[in-house]
Amino acid sequence: QVQLVESGGGSVQAGGSLRLSCAASGRTIGAYWMGWFRQVPGKEREIVAVISWAGSSTYYADSVKGRFTISGDNSKNTVYLQMNSLKPEDTAVYYCAAGRSGSVYSTSGYEYWGQGTQVTVSS
Repeated sequence: QVQLVESGGGSVQAGGSLRLSCAASGRTIGAYWMGWFRQVPGKEREIVAVISWAGSSTYYADSVKGRFTISGDNSKNTVYLQMNSLKPEDTAVYYCAAGRSGSVYSTSGYEYWGQGTQVTVSS
């Protein structure tokens, strides 16, 4: 089992920044890739960014490329999502997830999920 706990959400004005953290515990997290997803009411959960612990490869959705940065600290088993130049359309509940097989771009590729943290961006 892997436990994931997100923190760092909140409210910010457009153009502002927030940093989300995802602390992982349990089984060896090094074998997993870590993803950040987000979801707004009435819509499907969508991928935001992915990082692999092993090679530090990263992926970003087009909507956040150049504004968000995903990073990991192996010593702390923690993944971060630095969000800059936030826009009102970034408002969502953000989820951290860990996976080992399947598509890294889809929720189906992830086995473990955090509880989510709300990010609200006002105009």
